[in-house]
Amino acid sequence: MRFVNQTILGFIKKELRQALRDPRMRALLIMMPIMQLVLFGFALSTDVHNIRLSIVGIEGDAVLQQIGEHAYASGWLVPAVVKHTDPMAQIQANEADVVLIPPPEGFTQSVGRGEGQLQLLINASNVIRAQSAENYLREIIRNVTAKEMKIGATPAPINLKMRILYNPSMRTAVFQVPAVMGMLVLMTTLFFTALAVSREKELGTFEMLLSSPATPMEILLGKAIPFVLIGLFNLPLILAVAMFGFNVPMHGSFLVLFLAVLIFVCSSVAMGILISTISKTQQQAMLAGFLCLYPMQMLSGLLFPVENIPAFMKVLTYINPLTYFLELLRNIMLKGGDAQLVIHHLCILSAMAIFLMALSYNRFKTTLG
Repeated sequence: MRFVNQTILGFIKKELRQALRDPRMRALLIMMPIMQLVLFGFALSTDVHNIRLSIVGIEGDAVLQQIGEHAYASGWLVPAVVKHTDPMAQIQANEADVVLIPPPEGFTQSVGRGEGQLQLLINASNVIRAQSAENYLREIIRNVTAKEMKIGATPAPINLKMRILYNPSMRTAVFQVPAVMGMLVLMTTLFFTALAVSREKELGTFEMLLSSPATPMEILLGKAIPFVLIGLFNLPLILAVAMFGFNVPMHGSFLVLFLAVLIFVCSSVAMGILISTISKTQQQAMLAGFLCLYPMQMLSGLLFPVENIPAFMKVLTYINPLTYFLELLRNIMLKGGDAQLVIHHLCILSAMAIFLMALSYNRFKTTLG
């Protein structure tokens, strides 16, 4: 019995020593649980707040102003900052999530005639926010109108016409599948690139590159371009499954979508190269990849609304390429691609890709040296 215990003890010591020998592994093992705890504790929430509400023709309309005040005081809705006067353009440009439109004579007069006509435009590309916005506003409009008409508990005569945009059937798949597409592209390119270069280090073939006449730039491009092509090759396959398997519409331009994927793939491959330069083994590369992938996924709006993330952590969403890529995918596929948003996000993604490629090149050159 004593011999068995000593054997087990020896194995435990050996495994712990091996796992904790490398400072990078120690850092990864400590940082991963801390990061998960922080993300789950602060950033992740399924509550829906900060729904952007735009109310057309609110000036001089007493009942509509009351509805606006109650909506903004509820904490669920916030005033939308809009540049367009056209309600459809406000939704299209992602300036507002919901637009409330009274009849031409005003909602107050409509209520006075006992009609209570009101139209509600809802951006349903995010099903959770759309359903929450509809429920919140129905309740607020009903309560305010009943109070103004002094009808007590009797239901107010409201004719609320709903217009659900971009996802009329309110299917979750229409909202989630484009996001999953972006996640798959990221996982494929980032992990394959990091593991491929780390495997060469582990097998010792990486040293052969040191003696070759190739320049660091040639070696880097030779390593990176195949994975860029793999990422682009996956695009039509994933897109076909999304469109024909899940009936996700494609209202935008395929060329713009291809351009967005190309820029994003370049940035994710650059991240993979960067991870490989700080990893000595495939195990380290895998752990470092998860360390990057997990917060990128949670802070991108893939599963939880970005609006729910605390202000002090929102900076992480702004430096996350996946945030812009997912918004691009959803905008192009579901809304047809608003030109202003597409150009803005493509410029940011391009800047991020150039920065990551430059950083990867410097690290890669140092590693070769």
